[in-house]
This record gives sequence, C-alpha cells and structure tokens, in this order.
Amino acid sequence: MTPDQYCQEKAAQSGSSFYYSFLFLPPERRRAITALYAWCREVDDVVDETHDTSLAQQQMAWWHAELKRLFAGEPTHPTTKALQPHLASCGLTQAMMAEVLEGMEMDLAQTRYLDEIGLDRYCHCVAGVVGTMSARIFGYSDPRTLDFAEKMGLSLQLVNIIRDVGEDARRGRIYLPVNVLQRFEVPAADIMQGRHSDRFVALMQYHADRARAFYREALDLLPPADRRAQRAGLLMGAIYQTLLDEIEASRYQVLNQRISLTPMRKLWIAWKTWMRNS
Repeated sequence: MTPDQYCQEKAAQSGSSFYYSFLFLPPERRRAITALYAWCREVDDVVDETHDTSLAQQQMAWWHAELKRLFAGEPTHPTTKALQPHLASCGLTQAMMAEVLEGMEMDLAQTRYLDEIGLDRYCHCVAGVVGTMSARIFGYSDPRTLDFAEKMGLSLQLVNIIRDVGEDARRGRIYLPVNVLQRFEVPAADIMQGRHSDRFVALMQYHADRARAFYREALDLLPPADRRAQRAGLLMGAIYQTLLDEIEASRYQVLNQRISLTPMRKLWIAWKTWMRNS
C-alpha cells in the first residue's frame, strides 16, 4: 500500500464530512488535503483511543519527532510521507503543524476550559490552523482568504463540540467553558449525567449562535476572487450548518445520542454547494 492509498483509506473509513468535501477537488489537491486530513486523524486518535495518559504523551512526543523528520526530508509514517511532496508548493510550515499537535495535547492536559478565551485557543489550534492549511492547499490569491479559513475552522469546531457534548462527557471532558455553564446555571454534573433541561437548551443555543456568527464572519471575509478555489471549505461549512440546524430542531438532544446527516444527504449538499460556486 502506498502512502497515498493509506491516507485515502484513513479518510474514507472516518465517515467524516470532510471526506465529501475532497471528492470534487482536482487530483493533486485532493491527494494533498487527504494526506493532511489523515495526519490529523492519526494524531487525534492518539488522544481519543489511548486511555493511558503517559502512553499518549509518549506517542505525541513521537509525533513531534516525526514532524522534525518530515521537515528534514526524512518522514517515516505513511501520512507524513504522503504530505511531504506538498509542503513547499502549498506553503505548509513546521510551526503550523506544531500548533495542531499543541491543540491535541491540550486534551491530555485538561478536561475543562475556564472561559471562551481558553476554548477559542484550543479551537484555533485543532481547527483554525487546519483551516488555513487547507486553504493554502486549495489555493488562494488574497490574504483575507486565510482569515476566512480560520473563522470557518472555528465554526466547524464549535459545531463538533455541540454535537459531541454527551460523547465527550462520557470520556470525562466538557469543552463548554465553566464561566458560561455558570451563567446559564447548568451544573457540570447535569452534563456528565445526561440531564436535559431548558437551561441546557439555552446554553447550547448560545454556543450555536457563536458557531453561526463565526460562519457569517467567514463568508464575509472570503474575497470573490478566491470563492471558486475555496469551494471545498464552503462545502464543509454548508454541511455543518445543516447539521447544526438538525441539532437545533431536536432541541439539542445531544447528551444521550449523536445526531448526524446521512452520507447521501452530505453528498447532495456537497454537490449542490460545489455547483453553486462553480
């Protein structure tokens, strides 16, 4: 199996909405973004699937060393081997990828965030930076496009957090900031024990409004000249906004179930968005 094939399988197996945004890209850009996505998945799996924190920290240390090897021209993992040919042409730097690792490591160091400043820093590392790297891969001519990609990444990550509140709580994590929980009078115990209430709905509506605000900011920042190149990012935004609509329509029944869109619906949104921005 070649490194590109490994990344393709990793992306397809994830069932993620990101996979659908890659389908319409030209082959070279599709290979690059699939490699970046597969790399992100590999690192994220260390945090999500390794229950021994010390072992996870050792694995993250390996990924830091692998990042140095990648930029020294000596990668050893299939994802970094697949990514290497695209680094220079897409303007991807070691510092950008190191920020992503930093974000993943936050999950090993803490399970709560005191305020939105802390949460936004986390979202920047695990999603905003990935957004700007993706925008570089898709191609751009105006620096404002990178700001668009950062805001879009923050919006997508907030939707992820909203969708996964119950699942994350069962892993012992609550991403919703402590000061916002207090403002809406939702005890952390309610989330950990899956207790749905009107106060919880109001709390989640607040975060949904933040996600939508980031999305609107992103659209306002995208220059018309780069709209066609950034169709994959627009496509992701459209899928996630539809998902957020579904979650809102359920009155945020996310504590004891995972709300998702069917593959066919994602594909339909992807095709429709792609054609609209052609």
